[in-house]
Amino acid sequence: MPPAPASTPTAPTPKLAWTARIVYPTVARAAPDGHARVTDRVATVAAWNGGPVVLLVLAARRDASGELWLKVALPERPNGRSGWIDADYAQLATVRWRIAIDLHARRASAYEDGRLVRSWTVVIGTKADPTPTGLFAVYERVPQPHGSELGPWALHLTAHSDTLFDFGGGPGRVALHGRAGPLLADPLGSADSHGCVRMDNATISWLAARVGPGTPVEIRR
Repeated sequence: MPPAPASTPTAPTPKLAWTARIVYPTVARAAPDGHARVTDRVATVAAWNGGPVVLLVLAARRDASGELWLKVALPERPNGRSGWIDADYAQLATVRWRIAIDLHARRASAYEDGRLVRSWTVVIGTKADPTPTGLFAVYERVPQPHGSELGPWALHLTAHSDTLFDFGGGPGRVALHGRAGPLLADPLGSADSHGCVRMDNATISWLAARVGPGTPVEIRR
């Protein structure tokens, strides 16, 4: 992830997004104000793999004293949850990759600098357990053990299932991952997952080598 240029962060665009790596434990507030209500606590270490917490920046504001505040996408329920953090507790950077998932077409696409680099067919959630829609971000990049049904990688998102609240040892978090074993029985292009987005192992490995925490992921119908 390249260093951020010396300018004020902006909302994600098709070509560029900003991320905030949390360098010291802090709190998220309801507004860009040190006296605003605390809504969340934000750690420096991700819950699953112990990696850094890097959050997608949605907006930036300065308060009356000139202090910079960042509105970030938070990784907990409900979907779309966000909060304001003091920028002094974060290290800013930019990311030029973006992932778009079209549930109607059952395809995922990867963009760099707004340019389509690759597109592929995926497995999406069933009608009973649909893949949620919205603007999310990669939360953790988790290598899987040899022989895992999830393939070599799972890219955990800030998205959660709207129907499952405890699944696979976690809180119903949605991930992009590979497929092996019994998951191979569900063909690419089908709607057979519990809400996660499955793809070929070679594809998820390609993706994991290019995108990290904070990368925007837009899922639409």
